[in-house]
Amino acid sequence: MHPIITVDNLSKKYRISHQASGPRYKALRDVITDGVTGLFRSRRANNPGSVTPKTEDFWALRDINVEVQPGEVVGIVGRNGAGKSTLLKVLSRITEPTTGRIRLRGRVASLLEVGTGFHPELTGRENIFLNGAILGMSRVEIKSKFDEIVAFAGVEKFLDTPVKHYSSGMYVRLAFAVAAHLEPEILVIDEVLAVGDVEFQKKCLGKMEEVAKGHGRTILFVSHNMSAVRSLCSRAILLVDGKLIADDNVDNVIESYLAAGAETELSWKRPTSASPSTPMYYQTIVASLRGRQPGLQLIVDAEIVCQEDDAPQTFVSIDLCDALGTPLMQAIPEGRPFLTLSKGVNCLQMTVDLPGLTPGRYLADLWVGTHYSRTLDYVKRAVAINIDESPIAGRTYPHPREHGFMIVPSNCYVQSRAVA
Repeated sequence: MHPIITVDNLSKKYRISHQASGPRYKALRDVITDGVTGLFRSRRANNPGSVTPKTEDFWALRDINVEVQPGEVVGIVGRNGAGKSTLLKVLSRITEPTTGRIRLRGRVASLLEVGTGFHPELTGRENIFLNGAILGMSRVEIKSKFDEIVAFAGVEKFLDTPVKHYSSGMYVRLAFAVAAHLEPEILVIDEVLAVGDVEFQKKCLGKMEEVAKGHGRTILFVSHNMSAVRSLCSRAILLVDGKLIADDNVDNVIESYLAAGAETELSWKRPTSASPSTPMYYQTIVASLRGRQPGLQLIVDAEIVCQEDDAPQTFVSIDLCDALGTPLMQAIPEGRPFLTLSKGVNCLQMTVDLPGLTPGRYLADLWVGTHYSRTLDYVKRAVAINIDESPIAGRTYPHPREHGFMIVPSNCYVQSRAVA
C-alpha cells in the first residue's frame, strides 16, 4: 500500500525584516507613494546615506520526513512556534516549501483558520457550494450533503445571511461541517476547534472519529489539548523548533512532549503591555507547596488589580488540572466565598488542602469574577507543580493513571461467616 502522504526532506524558510524604527502602519497614500518612489529605488540603493532594513532567515521547518498511510489519524504536537501550522499550510498547498517535496494521493480539505476559504459577502448557503467546488465536488454531490452540513453546523436561521455577520463560533461550525461532510480523502485540522463551545468540540471529535474509523479517511490533527489527541489519534509526531523530534505511538509522543516542558513553573506575571480593560484582573501569581503527602498544601499568592472605585463582590477559584489540562478539582474560599477588593493592587493568599495526589505534573488555573458566573479574568495554566512522592506511605511502585489521580481514604470492615 502506497502512503497517502509522503514528505521528503521538507524545509520552509521565511525572510524576516527588522526595521530600525519598528513596524509602521501603511495608509493608502503610503502605498501610492511607495509605488512612485519604487522607480527610484535602484538609484537610492547606491546612495550611502540610505537606510536598508536588516533581514534574517528564519527556518520554520527543517528536514521533515514523514509518511502517512491511508486511514491513519496522526496528531501533530509541539509548543507555540514549533512549526505545526506551517507544516499544515505546506501540506495544504497554501504555501510552497523552500526545499524538499510532498506527495499527496488524495483530495485535501483544510481547516486551518477561522473562515478559511469563505467569501465574507456571500451567504452561508453560497459558501457551502463555493467550498465544495474548491474541494472538487460536483453540484450534485454538494446538494446530496447539504442538509447534513446545515444540521451539523446548526446555522439554519442564518443560512441566507452573509457570513461576514457570523460570529467566530458560527464560522467554525460551518467551516468544519463543510470540510468533514464533503468526503475528502485527507482532512487537515488546526487548533481552530478551540473557538467552538465544549459541546461543539465533542461533536467535532465524534465526527472525526466517524470519518476516520467509519470511512477510512486520513486525518492530520494539530491541538494543544492532549486529551483530544490521545482519544482521537493512534500515532503522533512531535515538532520542536521546526524539527521532527519524535514519530511514534501517541502515548509515547505525548509523554515526550510533556517531559520537554516538565520543569516546575511556580510563578506567572502578566506582561505590562497586555493589561486587559476588565474591571479586575490577575497581575502576578506565585505558587508554593507546604508539607508532605498526605496533607500537602498548595499556597497561591496573587495580585489582583481592581480598576473600579466601587467594585462588586468578587469570587475567586483555583482549578487543578492534570498535565493534559483536564480539570480534576476546584478550590473556592471557605466560609466567605465573596471578597471585597479596593481600587488598586490587592494581594491575596489562598491555601488549598490537596487530596492525596498520584505523583506527576499538575497545572493550576485561576479565575476571578462576580456571582459565580461572570468571568473577569481566567488565567489558564498559570502555574505548574510537580509532585514526586506517593500519598501512600512506603509505596514505591507506580500509580497507573487509568485508576485516576487522587487517592482518598476509606474504611473497610470485614465480617466472616461460616460456609453453608
